[in-house]
Amino acid sequence: MLFNSLSFLIFFPVVTILFFLLPYNKRWMLLLAASCYFYMYFKPIYILILFFTIIIDYYAGIYLEKIKDDKKRKWFLIASLIANIGVLAIFKYYNFLEDNIKGIGELFGADISFPALNIILPVGLSFHTFQAMSYTFEVYRGNQKAEKRFGIYALYVMFYPQLVAGPIERPQNILHQFYKKTDFSYDNAVSGLNLIAFGLFKKIIIADRLAIYVNQVYGDLDNASSISTFLALIFFSFQIYCDFSGYSDIARGTARVMGFELMLNFDRPYLSQSISEFWKRWHISLSTWFRDYLYIPLGGNRVSKTRLYYNLFLVFMVSGLWHGASWTFVIWGALHGFFNIFGTITKQAQLKLATILQLVKFPQLRKLLNILTVFFLVSFAWVFFRAQNFDQAMLFYKKLCSFDFTLNLTQICAEKGPLNLLLSFVALGFLFLSYYLPKDLKIKHNVLFLFTIFFLIVILGKNGHSDFIYFQF
Repeated sequence: MLFNSLSFLIFFPVVTILFFLLPYNKRWMLLLAASCYFYMYFKPIYILILFFTIIIDYYAGIYLEKIKDDKKRKWFLIASLIANIGVLAIFKYYNFLEDNIKGIGELFGADISFPALNIILPVGLSFHTFQAMSYTFEVYRGNQKAEKRFGIYALYVMFYPQLVAGPIERPQNILHQFYKKTDFSYDNAVSGLNLIAFGLFKKIIIADRLAIYVNQVYGDLDNASSISTFLALIFFSFQIYCDFSGYSDIARGTARVMGFELMLNFDRPYLSQSISEFWKRWHISLSTWFRDYLYIPLGGNRVSKTRLYYNLFLVFMVSGLWHGASWTFVIWGALHGFFNIFGTITKQAQLKLATILQLVKFPQLRKLLNILTVFFLVSFAWVFFRAQNFDQAMLFYKKLCSFDFTLNLTQICAEKGPLNLLLSFVALGFLFLSYYLPKDLKIKHNVLFLFTIFFLIVILGKNGHSDFIYFQF
């Protein structure tokens, strides 16, 4: 079920009202049933995949806590990881691996082929898989007690607000909240609705409207000029931010109305002054997941410089592969790995350059230059994320650097003509103004803010609803 659909407009208030009408000890049943319905709305049969991993991880958690022998505990952890990663490998990476093995075989004159799987990737598979894995990791480390109630554990994995596209929660943050007795709170309801409204504002007014132009340029790169590709470069950076952070806002708002608090997943990342800071602000739940369960176990930064750079590069490569079974995503991750390593190596040189250029005397100017540098590096890498394949990405870069400054009116006037382009800039203006709002949107005149946002959605929003970009992951 899409957050920006009429179905959710009915689903959310009905579930929320029933939630507060039910006794405390029955509410988890409603939420679990509602979450099952929410997920089955996409493709019902795929809920069996969720149940498969939920059953395995539930019992793995119990035995990880119960058994004291470290070797046996490791085997239960491995069994849990094999189940989760195995599901990912089959549904998300099988055809990718099959294509690459076949290609390697052709290089050596061997005919290697496996039957291709014609299956649709279950929506949000990577998200709820990583959430389930975080549970077994934390139980194994002794940071989380095993959840004895199967229904509560199933709800932890399937909690509908963040089931499809995160945030990827940790058991320490969310499990205990399912036992908490909460009454209806006016403040929670209004601030939660503000988050929902702001998330819809980002998705409907900004992301979907910017997508019109971006799709037009990427769909007709042969006729694109430097200006049109540069504009598409900038627009996609804001499109993907508003699309994904908009989903996170709606998820957090939906949960908050019912008294649950999900983690902050985006912290104004395009104000970052370094690539490493960007990844502390962008998709925080995934960044911290890789930090805690891959980067630190590899040694983190408590190793030699060579090993440190290896750790950084590997983590970002894996992060790229997490996003999609394509070499374009791997290259995107590799670019961010390179940016991070380069930033670490040149940190002192950057400071010396700022001193030479007298930028240290103008901290605000230096801050602005850092922000712009990071933004354009991130935007440059987004091309591989957005492109359908390597050739399309290379063509985009070629057009971007072609020094062709002609205006392609066909692309500029896509769909509703220049009006769409004008509204896109207006929408971005509202986004910049929103940076002055509190992060949790707990503000004075809450109701006025809420009605203002919905008014803007009606006036400026793009008609029709579209999938969220991160649903494909």
